[in-house]
Amino acid sequence: MFKSSNRFVLGVAVLLGVNAFFVFAEEDGKQIMQKSQDAMTVDGSESVSTLTINDGKGNQRVRKFSSATKKISKDLTKSVMRFLEPADVKGTGILTFDYESKDDDMWLYMPALRKVRRIVSSEKTKSFMGSEFTNSDITNPNIDEYSYKLIGIENLNNVECLKIEITPATKDIANAYGYSKKIAWIGKADYVARKNEYYDLDGKLLKVMNVKAVKLLDEKNKKYQTTNAVMENKQNGRSSGFVVEKVVLNSNVKEEYFTTDYLQK
Repeated sequence: MFKSSNRFVLGVAVLLGVNAFFVFAEEDGKQIMQKSQDAMTVDGSESVSTLTINDGKGNQRVRKFSSATKKISKDLTKSVMRFLEPADVKGTGILTFDYESKDDDMWLYMPALRKVRRIVSSEKTKSFMGSEFTNSDITNPNIDEYSYKLIGIENLNNVECLKIEITPATKDIANAYGYSKKIAWIGKADYVARKNEYYDLDGKLLKVMNVKAVKLLDEKNKKYQTTNAVMENKQNGRSSGFVVEKVVLNSNVKEEYFTTDYLQK
């Protein structure tokens, strides 16, 4: 893995927009979200990224990390992150086994403690490295844990998007992830997520994630990666964003990266 510096609205006539809506209504929201996950999952990749955290009062923290992902099977994608700088987080690592049909497994290594700790389900709503992203935000959701509704088509930054309402299937799932619902804007042409709205358990808008840049990593298989995104917390004024500085496809990422032993190296 790299040693130096990875899982959410018609500019045409109204009549055309209505026609387009009914065409895509035949493809339900669940199918659209599955295609979105598929479009943004590659066989393997390595990258270096920067995470910038703003506290809403003019203070900023910048953290750099390397990461690698590998699709192990249809149901499982593994990923690992290693923080490179600054000194207070250097060596911190996060290992994720992202399953499509069951709860993900996550482990955290903190150099100060010199041991790997499993991230339990009750910690999904906790902040990821002090940012406005949560632990659950950095993995793909289990498709079957939600219901989906196509609620319209909207032009977002000159990209025609399918607008999907996503609702947890049960109250327990809502509580576990901390959201009563999400609204996702998915590119109609490429199925790439362009924006997500997150609503708290009281139904109030909590956060908005805007995708600023997307890169086509695999032209043949139409695989994409978000390379610039910002999460804004509408309730506390804070925001966090990440920028992917370098990314390469690599289906032969070393298996040893995706182990708890590697986190401790």
